[in-house]
Amino acid sequence: MNTKSMLRTLLFILAMFGLLNATAFAQEEHHDEAPHWTYEGEEGPGHWGELSPDFVLCMDGTAQSPIDVTDASELDLVNIDFNYGETALNIVNNGHTIQVNTDEGSSISYNGINYDLLQFHFHHPSEHTVNGEPADMEIHFVHRDPNSGNLAVVGVLLMAGDEDNAAYASIFDNLPAEAGDPQTMDAVVDLMSLLPEQQTFYTYQGSLTTPPCSQIVRWLLLDTPVYLSETQIEAFASIFEMNARPTQPLNMRDLLHDSN
Repeated sequence: MNTKSMLRTLLFILAMFGLLNATAFAQEEHHDEAPHWTYEGEEGPGHWGELSPDFVLCMDGTAQSPIDVTDASELDLVNIDFNYGETALNIVNNGHTIQVNTDEGSSISYNGINYDLLQFHFHHPSEHTVNGEPADMEIHFVHRDPNSGNLAVVGVLLMAGDEDNAAYASIFDNLPAEAGDPQTMDAVVDLMSLLPEQQTFYTYQGSLTTPPCSQIVRWLLLDTPVYLSETQIEAFASIFEMNARPTQPLNMRDLLHDSN
């Protein structure tokens, strides 16, 4: 990849995760629009690597995400230390998902590295599968190591239950139906309440699940699901019927399961 392509890829990642203003990204691109991609058809996941030289890892990468979680090695791993507080509901439909950009101050610590929480977003159905079976949805909490720029993404599987999940109510009551600019709603989200009480997890080294598919992600997929109501799941599905990348080969990577 040449220097220009590397710069454009970095700017794309920064803009995606809210670290660079979208207007600034457009100016840096000098009117070169990022390639349009989708979850279906000729611009779908099977063709992402063909849409731009910056997306080549989507096609050629050997450490891609998501994966099917099966045959994990059982170990007593270091716990994820969640340092989550509250955030205003800064919500946006970015054309690919519903995303909440979180206020500064929340983070996790894992294996001695601190990662700042940037945002969380949703996929329908889940991107990770367990023994070949998808969950109804999946939420990704995206964190960044300010020193290296590497990411840690905590994934939570969301399943259909009988009752509305009160912790998620303010989010699912304010889902933007159309793509547009972020909106700050008159609501506060308690981030810890979005997680299951048990926080054991699967972990592996992987990638972004969207272009440019950069292989800079430590995945931490919690093994206990959270339950939403059918109504809440249908509210998201009415906007994004399907926004999940298919599972990718594990190849030679370690897949570990925290047993305690």
